[in-house]
Amino acid sequence: MKLFIIIGAINAFLAVALGAFGAHGLEGKVEPKYLETWETGVKYQMYHALGLIAIGIISGNVSPGSLLSWSGWLMLIGIILFSGSLYVLTLSGVKVLGAITPFGGVAFLVSWVLLIVFAAKHL
Repeated sequence: MKLFIIIGAINAFLAVALGAFGAHGLEGKVEPKYLETWETGVKYQMYHALGLIAIGIISGNVSPGSLLSWSGWLMLIGIILFSGSLYVLTLSGVKVLGAITPFGGVAFLVSWVLLIVFAAKHL
């Protein structure tokens, strides 16, 4: 599925751009703890962007099933909820947004479990 490769590449691009923005645009403008929060969002976005690219590559080499597809979509949902909430938290300082972050973390975990199950069954 080239769609997951494209979505992964877009997210990798965004992770690099947001990382640079955090390092150069936010330094001195937000508290150091929020810079660390921003960096955590960037790291997890990049890790899962690479996961999406891997899913896209795997999909091109085997008959993709719903497990693989769900794994990819949950990685994207995880990026939006986990990294997105950390970015908004950093920029706004609204701590209640941190309550969204664990839902993104769960989406990441489930996506990796689905990938494991897919690989065990089909590879």
